[in-house]
Amino acid sequence: MIGWILLLLVIGLLVYVRIAPSDAKRWNAEIDATQDSTTAGSATRVIVGDAATFARIHRAALALPRTEILSGSVEDGKVTYITRSNAIGFPDYTTVQLIGDQIRMFARLRFGTSDLGVNRGRLEHLVRAAQP
Repeated sequence: MIGWILLLLVIGLLVYVRIAPSDAKRWNAEIDATQDSTTAGSATRVIVGDAATFARIHRAALALPRTEILSGSVEDGKVTYITRSNAIGFPDYTTVQLIGDQIRMFARLRFGTSDLGVNRGRLEHLVRAAQP
C-alpha cells in the first residue's frame, strides 16, 4: 500500500513539473549582471553585441530542442525562452537582453538545486552562435 502511495506521489510530482504554469513577469525580468558567472543552477554570460548579434542568438535559441518563447521579442530587446529536458520535461528559463552594446544572457533552472551544467552549456552554445 505504501508503495502505491509513493508511486502516485512521484507521478503527481512529474505531472506537476510538466504542467506548472510559467509566470512570464517573474521569468522575463531584467538582467542586472555585468559579468560572466556560473552557479549550480544557473549561468550568466555578458558579451559585446548589437541588434544583429541579438538576432543570431535568437535564431540559435529557437533552434534548440524543446525550446519556445515564454515572453518578449527581439524588437523589445529582451526575450525569455523556456527549454524543457527530454525525459521529464524540467523547465529551464533563458533570458537574453540587449542593453546598449552588451548582450546579457541568464539561464536558470526552475526546480531543484543543480542543473548539472546544462544552463552553462546552453549559454556557451548561444555565445558561439553570436559570432558572425
